[in-house]
Amino acid sequence: MGDAKGKTDFKGWIYKWTNYIKGYQKRWFVLQNGMLSYYRNQTEMGHTCRGTINLINAIVHTEDSCCFVISNGGSHTFHLKASSEVDRQKWVTALELAKANAIREMEDDQEEENDDPHIERSFDPSEIEQTIRTLNTKLEDLNTCNNLIVNHGTQLQRSLAELDHLNSGGDTSSKMKSINERSTLFRITTNAMINASKEYLDLVVAQGRRWQTTLKREHDERLALQSMVEHLAKQHSTLEHQARSFVNAPEAGSSTPQTKGIAVVSSSDDEDEFEDAVEHPFQFTVVMPSNTTKAHSKGHQRNPSSQSADSFHGFDRQESDTSGSDCEGATATVVSTKMRGKDTTDSGPKFRPNSAKRVHTLANGQSVVQRRKTIPEKPNYSLNLWSIMKNCVGRDLTKIPMPINFNEPLSMLQRLTEEFEYSECLDNAAKCDQWEQMCWLAAFTISAYSTTTTRTGKPFNPLLGETFECDRREDLGWRSLTEQVSHHPPTCAMHATGNSGWMLEQEFTMSSKFRGKYLQIIPLGIAHCKFEGSGNHYTWRKVTTTVHNIIVGKWWVDNHGEMDIINHKTGDKCHLKFSAYSYFSRDIPRKVTGVVTDKSGAARWVVRGTWDEYMEGAKVLSTSQHGSKPVFETGEYKTLWKRKMPPAYLEKCYNLTLLGVEMNEEEEGVAPTDCRLRPDQRLMENAQWDEANKEKQRLEEKQRAARRSREREAELATAEGENFPEYQPAWFKKAKDPITGNLIHLFTNEYWPCKEQGNFSRCPDIY
Repeated sequence: MGDAKGKTDFKGWIYKWTNYIKGYQKRWFVLQNGMLSYYRNQTEMGHTCRGTINLINAIVHTEDSCCFVISNGGSHTFHLKASSEVDRQKWVTALELAKANAIREMEDDQEEENDDPHIERSFDPSEIEQTIRTLNTKLEDLNTCNNLIVNHGTQLQRSLAELDHLNSGGDTSSKMKSINERSTLFRITTNAMINASKEYLDLVVAQGRRWQTTLKREHDERLALQSMVEHLAKQHSTLEHQARSFVNAPEAGSSTPQTKGIAVVSSSDDEDEFEDAVEHPFQFTVVMPSNTTKAHSKGHQRNPSSQSADSFHGFDRQESDTSGSDCEGATATVVSTKMRGKDTTDSGPKFRPNSAKRVHTLANGQSVVQRRKTIPEKPNYSLNLWSIMKNCVGRDLTKIPMPINFNEPLSMLQRLTEEFEYSECLDNAAKCDQWEQMCWLAAFTISAYSTTTTRTGKPFNPLLGETFECDRREDLGWRSLTEQVSHHPPTCAMHATGNSGWMLEQEFTMSSKFRGKYLQIIPLGIAHCKFEGSGNHYTWRKVTTTVHNIIVGKWWVDNHGEMDIINHKTGDKCHLKFSAYSYFSRDIPRKVTGVVTDKSGAARWVVRGTWDEYMEGAKVLSTSQHGSKPVFETGEYKTLWKRKMPPAYLEKCYNLTLLGVEMNEEEEGVAPTDCRLRPDQRLMENAQWDEANKEKQRLEEKQRAARRSREREAELATAEGENFPEYQPAWFKKAKDPITGNLIHLFTNEYWPCKEQGNFSRCPDIY
């Protein structure tokens, strides 16, 4: 390993993957000026470079204790292997720092391309007054210099005129001395005038460019706002028109115009258009057949605000016909009878302190666990956001210590488990076969994003070895275990099973970058879902989440990108598109569209909706072609998922859901590493933020000390030629994924037997 220079310039030997014949080959790598280059040996550095990657757009991903991958998203990808875990961590740290420095330098260069690097969008009035005062002072200096030049010039001319009338040599000598003195004064005054003029000119030019650029930006913003207002006015007019049409619509039972044959593609019906940008580079339109377009005035019941939005954007949402389901024994009702009822009262129950033992009551002869319905309200703590975030631009937020003011009193392990709030989608999917099963699974994956519209708090980063168990088999029909299996990169492993015959496991890791205006979170892990009845095995990756207005304005979240759910048994695929939000888009906000295709690529089902409210699907009956755009004739749409809004009083409790409130309730018999026992998280929930921040710092320092101790042990073992074992999770183990071929963490199925025996001796001391 070479020496580091500020940890941005680095060089040393690394093993690089070449091909399947030669495998890993030893190469000399040099990290300098944000570029990673490699050579066969050190002598080649002066003449032959074998390859280079620019780190600005590169992603560094660790695979195991020694291997890591660097890719710029294109054709350049380096699969590297260090000699030890310590060397790998040194290289990864140096690469991340070099990347951050390169991004910072690039942004500085872009700013220097402007006329003035200190251009701002607006001026403070005091700053404008100060500039005017400075210009007035410079003008006064110029007037003073001008008066002096006139005075000294007049005296010099008078002295020269007097010299012509002199006759004696003595008088000539004295006059010459006087002329030289006056010439010197004239020259000094002239130079002062030139310098003052230059300063005034520089100041005027600099301020002029600055004001000109600012005025141009203000003009452009005014035009943009004017265009936005015009667009909103058009939307308002359309909304009023459709609202009047809705009021004047025929009553239920009245005749509805029947469509004849296949409907012609209409350019105005934008909401029925589905676009696939990758595997399906075509657009298609969904129409209802004439024999199924019957009078159906019972609309999709939603709150008034969402109804108006639906009317404006042209979605014709019809209530699903439960008799039309292709599932044997399954109903089209989204809310399962085993789920708890939704509390719609505005004033929530008073806070009940946590109890180590839950109260059991008897209902209908069965033991029922009573769970809490609220937590202490979020206190109002002031925080200088800019003083914290200004040093975070371009950095990975998972490596930056943050105060709990940004958090919600839940761990990332609990936040992942909260995705099972709508587990009834999986229960319904377990009763279906093939394509409809994929639709229910798609609805489940989309429902996981529904809480992000109001939940902008950051979950606690789990400590290495931290766990969370959630056994809700009695009331919700599932149980799960989640464990933090890696610290760099932060990785959570989850395993969950349902009473209806499904199993879901995922390894969640992410890349997060803060860019000043927004924070972008890119998930990297893969989720697996298996159904016992059909034997279908599905995989998918999550889409990108962006938090906007980090520094100024109200935070809001957008989920965007494309997701492919693949059935590895049959080859079927569901391609979903999460449309990115845009002020000027005609699409309904947070729209999700998708199509389910079989192995041959033929469309079988289509799904549509929004990731914050509902999803519905329809079976494709036939396919025709209209120009380059295929037209799908579908049956009636059936509701797959509809969001259950939490009680209004939870808005003051970090906007948690009822399931989120119940998750952090204390429970007996859990592992000592369970996040419900984490002291800083518990203190925050109890509104003791000052104590929670101190406890958070203590836990993080304890974790860093444990990591440093492990690194020292690894260095000693490497120096002695011994292999130091990598960190092993308590309830998961590394294995090769038979689907993707990657190393993942699989559940050992040992946690629940150990819990029954009360044997948690393998759990580390992390609190």
